[in-house]
Amino acid sequence: MKNFIEVGKTEEEQAEQVKKWIKENTLQIVIGISLGLGGIWGFDYYKNQQYQQATQAREYYLLLAANPSNNKILTTLKEKYTDSAYTQQVDLLMAKQAVSKGNYQVALDYLLPLVGNEDEFIAQNAKLRAASVYLEMGNTDKALTVLGDNSNEAFNALYEHTKGDAYFAKNDFSAAKKHYQLALTQLPDDSRLKSLIQVKFNDIN
Repeated sequence: MKNFIEVGKTEEEQAEQVKKWIKENTLQIVIGISLGLGGIWGFDYYKNQQYQQATQAREYYLLLAANPSNNKILTTLKEKYTDSAYTQQVDLLMAKQAVSKGNYQVALDYLLPLVGNEDEFIAQNAKLRAASVYLEMGNTDKALTVLGDNSNEAFNALYEHTKGDAYFAKNDFSAAKKHYQLALTQLPDDSRLKSLIQVKFNDIN
């Protein structure tokens, strides 16, 4: 489409030129408006679809939280909402359920794929829980390996506590005390976890 106003014309001439330009370019204008509105409506539709999917995934998650043995809901959630955060939360839930039944390997099967998750909350929880499962299995080296080096300060106390437990299980009481002490310095005085760690720390001395 050409520029429809030429510099130097009078207002009347410009008005006539605008009318002529619109008449000559009606089809392009209609198509342009249609595409523009289509893009807006398409984006709104996409957002609405995303919202509906998140809502449905949440409903499935709540159903499983109430009844983790509902395999039909679990299968539907995993097949239809693979990338949903609720699906990953369900994996954490199912791992907890497996641990309560003593099915440690099943719990690890749920947890280990989440260790590298993009969601920091999911990944950190998966690491800490997997490490705890390895400790329950008596495999302290794997517990320490899956923990690795923590890069998120918000989880420091939990990491140090779990590492303390791992070294305590290895009978490395010096290292256990070191990590328990680090955990204690990062927890508020009214923390129940701090009270528990303090007991463990005192028992070593």
